[in-house]
Amino acid sequence: QAQLVESGGGLVQPGGSLRLSCATSGFIFITSTMRWYRQAPGKERELVADITSTGISTNYADSVKGRFTISRDNAKDTVYLQMNSLKPEDTAVYYCNAIVPGSIRTYYWGQGTQVTVSA
Repeated sequence: QAQLVESGGGLVQPGGSLRLSCATSGFIFITSTMRWYRQAPGKERELVADITSTGISTNYADSVKGRFTISRDNAKDTVYLQMNSLKPEDTAVYYCNAIVPGSIRTYYWGQGTQVTVSA
């Protein structure tokens, strides 16, 4: 049974930093593309960043480019999101997502972690 457990969220002042972690188990992490999504109140869930299985290629939403960095540790089956220069508009629940390749592509989600940016 696949599990994705996010941690590292919290309350931070504008301009501050947080590092989110997503610890996974129950599927083959090393071959999976990993993504971070976020959903603010009253808004649709949006893709924030993704990283290929090898970690060589990453992509970011325009709103977070230059401020957020996605990374992964395939030895620990964990993906990270380093968030710097946080803004109030970054406030959202952040979700970890795994895309597992196969004859049928499978998607797994974490339960989310709240990030609140406020003075």
